[in-house]
Amino acid sequence: MDFLKSAVASAISKGPAFGYSFGDRVDIDDSIWTLYNGTKREDGSKCSIFSFDASANKSRLPLARNALRKLRTLRHPGVVKVLDTVETESYIYIATERLSPLSWHVKRKSLTEETIKWGLHNVAKTLKFVNTDATSVHGCIRPASIFFSESGEWKLGGFDALSSMKEDDPVLPTYGSLIPDSIRYMPPEVSKGGWDVIRQNPTHAIDAYNFGSLIFEVFNGSYLGSDQLGQMKNIPPSMHQTYKRLLNPNPKSRMSVSQFLDQGMRLGGFFQTPLIQVTEDIENLGLKADDERDELLGKLDEVADDFPADFFKMKVLPELLKSVEFGGGGAKVFSTVMQIGAKLNDDEYDTQITPVVVRLFANPDRAIRVCLLDNLPNMIDHIPQKIVNDKIFPQMVTGFTDLAPVVREQTVKAVLTVVPKLSDRIVNGELLRYLAKTANDEQPGIRTNTTICLGKIARNLGANNRAKVLTAAFARSLRDPFLHARNAALLALAATSDLFSEEDCATKLLPVMCPSLVDKEKIIRDQATKTVDIYLARIKKHAQSMPDTVLPPPSLTAAGGASAPRMGTPANDTSWAGWAISSFTNKLTAASGEIQSGTNGASTQQQRPSSVPPPASAKADKPTLSSTKSGMSLKNHSASIPSIVSPDPSTAFEDAEEDFDDGWGGFEDGETKTEVEPDPWASPAPTPSSSRGFDDQGEPDFAGWLAAQSQTKKTTKSPLPKGLTKSGPTKSTRPIVGGRASTTGSAGTKKVVVQPKKEAPKPAAKKEDEDEGWGDAW
Repeated sequence: MDFLKSAVASAISKGPAFGYSFGDRVDIDDSIWTLYNGTKREDGSKCSIFSFDASANKSRLPLARNALRKLRTLRHPGVVKVLDTVETESYIYIATERLSPLSWHVKRKSLTEETIKWGLHNVAKTLKFVNTDATSVHGCIRPASIFFSESGEWKLGGFDALSSMKEDDPVLPTYGSLIPDSIRYMPPEVSKGGWDVIRQNPTHAIDAYNFGSLIFEVFNGSYLGSDQLGQMKNIPPSMHQTYKRLLNPNPKSRMSVSQFLDQGMRLGGFFQTPLIQVTEDIENLGLKADDERDELLGKLDEVADDFPADFFKMKVLPELLKSVEFGGGGAKVFSTVMQIGAKLNDDEYDTQITPVVVRLFANPDRAIRVCLLDNLPNMIDHIPQKIVNDKIFPQMVTGFTDLAPVVREQTVKAVLTVVPKLSDRIVNGELLRYLAKTANDEQPGIRTNTTICLGKIARNLGANNRAKVLTAAFARSLRDPFLHARNAALLALAATSDLFSEEDCATKLLPVMCPSLVDKEKIIRDQATKTVDIYLARIKKHAQSMPDTVLPPPSLTAAGGASAPRMGTPANDTSWAGWAISSFTNKLTAASGEIQSGTNGASTQQQRPSSVPPPASAKADKPTLSSTKSGMSLKNHSASIPSIVSPDPSTAFEDAEEDFDDGWGGFEDGETKTEVEPDPWASPAPTPSSSRGFDDQGEPDFAGWLAAQSQTKKTTKSPLPKGLTKSGPTKSTRPIVGGRASTTGSAGTKKVVVQPKKEAPKPAAKKEDEDEGWGDAW
């Protein structure tokens, strides 16, 4: 074998350029040709090479040259396709499509009845063309002259003796006896009168007889001679009558192959099989009506097992793809394409299906888009990641914002299919932005499916943004008015519980899940209970690994000189009513002075300056002052005293260093009446019933006193009574009485009651919040 290959290579190197390389030799029956598997040097595509050695078979050189000439000029779908030829004085090479001999399958009896009928139908059509249209005689119809193409079709070859009776010197009458194994297949009239009798008989006579012997051989697996032709046991009964007419001993009464084909194609004929009908109709699939197309696809499913797998790849698949892309085949045709595509390897898929799929995703037809999304799980394993990222996904995202809800919903579902082949940049960027929009879609089903989608792709999200995105998305879904959207959020939270930290579980997720425990729908309450239990179990397990306290031990506190906090109740009091640790102990003990009683009118009156009017006799409820101090000046007598705002009880526990003077307000010359918002918790404003300056409890009634002064001194200004003149600014710490701080303001200084302004919290680190703004859209 190696010697033969080297000899062939040597011969090629000395002759004309031949752009094909020889491979393994293929064994065939007796023939003047040697068949090799070959490849095209330019692109590595497969081919077959027929080689004829002129020096070793000089007597048959006319047959080889005749075959070369006929193959160059004769073109028909049922004829072997020629790619290139080379002829020299020493050899002839014919490069054709990749072929395999029919005799291999015949001898192994590996052909089904339907496949044999389909093959005989193809050969009959080709012979009809040769005998009728080309007015020629093949003269060598047998399994050795018929080949399987890559598509599984039967192709006619063996044109060594192909002759036209119109030629001046036809090859067959002269060189017919040189055909290998010609005696076994020789018609009876040729056996008796030689090859010259073909001039006296119809053109189709020899080929019809040989076609009859071919029928017998392919159904029985072998053929030894004309004596066996009468045994029709393995031949289908529907073909018996026409089979006998093909073998009629009288050539002038013999049925032609064309007539045999017509008989078989009649209604109810032996060629009326689903396989043959599909073959005839598949080429016109794009021109058929919808009902005809559906009928054809139904037949295609029926004959899927009878068809050669290669035929689907090479013939049926291209026609189906054309129908989907240009002929309006729709979802039914595309589903058949996917069934065929499942049998293709990656190279075949990339060559035939992937380019069409990429073009179809750019098609604006919604029906095509939905069909593609439905079948995407069947395609995704065969499509390279680069094509998914660069070509398919950019077209696919238009479905997220499509006006048709069905397109948006199918696009959301398809995310689960494509996300394994998307880059991290796309998943954590563009994809999440589109899912944020569908999570707020007007259709509740789309919102629900988005939540389910996020739960399933959670592990594909980036670890930095995953918790924030999922928390925001699921929290929004838990507030969704649609029942199944809330349920989907709870199920997703249960499935992704391990993706959150224990702190997030306790502070962010449990608070948003707990309202679902009392949801109006039982299905939500039940699922919420299960989900909350999962998170509680995680938190409890984590809490067991935490220390009991982070405070220093009491011994270290005592050693440091700090006083231990006091308990309001005994240490053994563990009931809920026991007082907590007094965190204000140090602050209260730092207060100085004596607590003064405000209920004893006599003692209060003794401390009252002489310049202050006596208390009023009317007993009306008035706000009381816990203490007063001489030296407080009231310069503007015409100004009325604003109502006193009760201070916030919580301010009584402020640090001792705070300025308590701001609790009350003073008044300056020329100051107008100030509107102060009344305290909702203060007592009703007193109604003065007397000109006395004291209330019923002995406290000075500043409002009444000032009102009396303004009536008597409207135009003149008298000096202030002794004891109310201006004094220097003083500041002292007063004890806390009745939950209110007693303060003394300096004269001439305006004191405004202002609630303590809470300091704005310092902005937290923005590193996490500034990461692409994740979660804002949710």
